[in-house]
Amino acid sequence: MSEVVGLTLPIFGVMALGWTATRTGLLPAAALDALSAFAFRFALPALVFRLVGGRPLSSLDPAFCGGYLLAGSVVFALVFAVARFLRRAPVAAAGARSTAASVGNLGFLGPPLVVAFFGERGAGPLAMAILAEITVVLSVGAVLMSTARSERAGTAALLVRGTVQNPVVVAILLGGAFAATGAALPAPADDFLGFLGAAAGPTALFALGGALAAQRIGRGTVAVAAGVAAAKLVAHPALAWWVLGPLLRLEPFWVQSGVLLAALPTAGNVYLVAQHYRADADQVSAAALVSTVASIATVPLAAAWALP
Repeated sequence: MSEVVGLTLPIFGVMALGWTATRTGLLPAAALDALSAFAFRFALPALVFRLVGGRPLSSLDPAFCGGYLLAGSVVFALVFAVARFLRRAPVAAAGARSTAASVGNLGFLGPPLVVAFFGERGAGPLAMAILAEITVVLSVGAVLMSTARSERAGTAALLVRGTVQNPVVVAILLGGAFAATGAALPAPADDFLGFLGAAAGPTALFALGGALAAQRIGRGTVAVAAGVAAAKLVAHPALAWWVLGPLLRLEPFWVQSGVLLAALPTAGNVYLVAQHYRADADQVSAAALVSTVASIATVPLAAAWALP
């Protein structure tokens, strides 16, 4: 357990530093926006491309991708059923909550987490988890959320544009294409991507901490946000463990990485989609905040449980 805490403490420590800097006024809002843009558009894609492109495609496991997607889909369906049939929420709101419970912050928190625990080998499960959540789970959630404004005709275009314009997804696809060639990156290019990618983790985490400091939660949203956060931080990793382990019997590495990735808090892009469709965006924002704060404790616990 002490080793797990030692690996996760720097990650959440940088988030806490960003939160403190924003709350105390040491970091202006404009600087926070610039840091987020740099991390998301430049540093994270460089890191992901280098990790994925530097490994052979044989290191990927389709069974992991299918199992991880199955676990997320089950969480999605369960939360949707509870929100729709027990809470009597509209279809759009139920879709927003179920998406928030099954799409994690893999873009910002995923790279530093897998690198800390698994090194460059963690690129495989990270890439497949991102593609599964963004291209499938988020797509289904967006279709449901679109019912709030009856814009089904524009949903497909929104999803395609959001996926193609996501720098991390593009980096995964380009990295996979490069890995398929079997070529090695030239030393100067590898050094450049390594130097730029090294800034991804600290910058993204610092910016995420600053963003959390600017969010607020109303009393009326706490109960729903807590329920969604519990589904994301507890049910999702538990199901990932069961599907990847006892059900599919994958190697321990794939089970461990799947549990850690599933244990990450709600992704901010779910809020952006919910806001676009006016589909319970306040609840989604609150769920992202609650799950991120709670993950400071739950991620180390999930790691201690999953890792030998």
